[in-house]
Amino acid sequence: MKQWTWEAKTQEDTKRLGAVLAQLLPNGAVVALMGPLGAGKTRLVQALAQAEGVPADLATSPTFVLIHEYGGRRPIYHMDAYRIRSEQEFMDLGPEEYWEGSGICLIEWADRVAGCLPPERLEIHIEITGPTSRRFTCRAFGPAYENLVAELPNVLVGLEKMS
Repeated sequence: MKQWTWEAKTQEDTKRLGAVLAQLLPNGAVVALMGPLGAGKTRLVQALAQAEGVPADLATSPTFVLIHEYGGRRPIYHMDAYRIRSEQEFMDLGPEEYWEGSGICLIEWADRVAGCLPPERLEIHIEITGPTSRRFTCRAFGPAYENLVAELPNVLVGLEKMS
């Protein structure tokens, strides 16, 4: 399993990471987001969605509705497993239909349904390291995601130099 960790000092850094993920994620991507309350899972989804052409205020946490669909350059399926009581309840939502589509599937609180996740995916573990700083650990499951994790630092460094 290939892994890469990045220290984001500001919310702007998180926005950059979202933009790079939007650029690198393949069609049909599944991204499992994990971290404590307030870590920035929804903020990262918002950044990625905005980079895909979704208005910033449209991407909100789907905690109570469980799934939001956004129409950007590619469809974005934003799921939230926080209120899910079991893996079976999650599977009853039909997530594999989203995983087989051409969009990007982002799952907040994915650790709560870990046994349901597809074998090929990107996991992003977010740790709070300060008031605006976060540690993002990206773990690749499958060859496509291993290539993505290998490319992330190069593209992010290039973006930082441009800003």
